[in-house]
Amino acid sequence: MKTVKDVMTSNIRVCAPHDSLTTAAQIMRDVDCGSVPVCEGKKVVGVITDRDIVINVIADGKDANQVHCHDCMTTDVVTCSSTTDVHEAARLMAQHQIRRIPVVDNGELVGICAIGDLAKENIYVNEAGAALSEISEPDHYSH
Repeated sequence: MKTVKDVMTSNIRVCAPHDSLTTAAQIMRDVDCGSVPVCEGKKVVGVITDRDIVINVIADGKDANQVHCHDCMTTDVVTCSSTTDVHEAARLMAQHQIRRIPVVDNGELVGICAIGDLAKENIYVNEAGAALSEISEPDHYSH
């Protein structure tokens, strides 16, 4: 049985709640991802996404240097532990329509498991692919 610990990234970058959204965006650029955990010490208190920045800041004409992560981060964060089975991690990602899940042990952030980490495991490609297709399914907009 493979667990999240076998596939997760443990060298991760995080933001603090009072960091500017520019800082969060720079981390996203440097790490090439669309979300960053927001932590107080090693405790996850939120997640900031590229979409949060665009919808809540840029679209309103606010200055990303003046808005802090805690102003528009998601605080209802879905996490898993390092001992979570990779099948369960894929299910959680699909259920909550997320591409990355913070890995928390004993209340402290120890890693990130991304949909790509699961897809690298050939035996789980179908699950990760199904999770990704559910995540990536476009919303139906009325034009």
